[in-house]
Amino acid sequence: MRSLKVVILCAGILSACLTHQVFAQVPPHAPGTICFTPNFWCWAEWPGPPGAPCGCPGPYGYVPGTLG
Repeated sequence: MRSLKVVILCAGILSACLTHQVFAQVPPHAPGTICFTPNFWCWAEWPGPPGAPCGCPGPYGYVPGTLG
């Protein structure tokens, strides 16, 4: 039982750390002005409602994403 608690605690800490690292790189912004893709983000060409489709230029072309 004790080992289960340790595993759950470690999983929670790891999850919090990973989430924090991803969003720590995004600057403060108004909602709908940043486009999030699966691997990176960019400033949106046109602001819009959060959750709307958008895209960022990538090394191999346009990468679809979501406004956030």
